[in-house]
Amino acid sequence: MAAEPHEQPDEGRPTPLGDVMSSVARQLQEEHGDVEATLQIITAVAAATVPGVDECGITYVVGRQQLEPRAWTSELPQMADALQDRLREGPCLDAVWENAVVRVDDLETETRWPRFTREAGALGVGSMLCFQLFVQADVLGALNLYSRGPSAFDDESMDVGLMFAGHAAVALAGAEHEADLRGGMTHRDLIGQAKGILMERHRLTADQAFGVLVHTSSVTNRKVRDIAEELTTTGLLPPTTG
Repeated sequence: MAAEPHEQPDEGRPTPLGDVMSSVARQLQEEHGDVEATLQIITAVAAATVPGVDECGITYVVGRQQLEPRAWTSELPQMADALQDRLREGPCLDAVWENAVVRVDDLETETRWPRFTREAGALGVGSMLCFQLFVQADVLGALNLYSRGPSAFDDESMDVGLMFAGHAAVALAGAEHEADLRGGMTHRDLIGQAKGILMERHRLTADQAFGVLVHTSSVTNRKVRDIAEELTTTGLLPPTTG
């Protein structure tokens, strides 16, 4: 008789994918606002979760041209990124530029990127699976999965990888948003402290003190928060000629 939905699976049976994804989501949500920790968790869990994966890396593509490795499980993803960056071709670039998912079954017989596949094969890459993580202005992100053997990834790998990439993208966006909010709060605190210094020192109103910071920023071609940080650190405004 088939097991009822509430019954536990038999010992040795694979954990249901929904349970795996729930566990992944919980792990990712634990790193509130820590972008680097979130990136490292994504690579580690992807390598342990997606069938066929030996190594994993996350790559940012800046200005739609320059590849920037952000997290990895070994040197192999780093070397593959450097190779694609140098050659300006490869599955990671296709994943972020053209297709949401790119699968490479066997680098020895792959013909789409002849220079990359030849050199990546020499590094020990047998097959690859790349997912677009996000597109934000001129910065794109990709999750790259590697196997040292050919034909390591099947339809299950694609399905699990797509689900995982979706969870990862949401978690990463949340971490970056919280980090931005924290950074914004820090900047506001600095500006508030700088305004307080000017108000006390020169008997200015809050608006007048902020006007001094804005004027100094304009004539020195520097950001207001940088002017505020210098004032709170040294007690002095940078010299101006205006």
